Amino acid sequence: MSIQRNGSQPSIQGAAEYFTGNVRVDPLFQSPGPAPVAGARVTFEPGARSNWHTHPCGQTLIVVSGLGWHQCEGEPKQEIHPGDVVTCSPNKKHWHGATDKTAMTHIAVQEADADGKNVEWLEKVTDAQYLA
Repeated sequence: MSIQRNGSQPSIQGAAEYFTGNVRVDPLFQSPGPAPVAGARVTFEPGARSNWHTHPCGQTLIVVSGLGWHQCEGEPKQEIHPGDVVTCSPNKKHWHGATDKTAMTHIAVQEADADGKNVEWLEKVTDAQYLA
């Protein structure tokens, strides 16, 4: 058994090449295997969001506070609330983040593929897409 103590890993700022706005990523775990699964707590300030992206093995988001938006390509934007669990299918293009007025925090869990890749970052979500 292993216990990853709260505060034992530093918070990092979400990279501007992958996020719009102020985003903080708090790493939670990286499994030692055999299943390569990782998790992080991600906080989006109002107006902040991820780029469009995909996950080769899918992703699960657990909303823990605030109010956010999630959208899969070609589908309407959905409002997400604390307690909601969002399941993103493998290779489904999507984005997620806070609403324009309210911060949102979720726990993101994703598995890596055989090459060790767990995300494919794509283009930024435009303001028009975000506010639509």
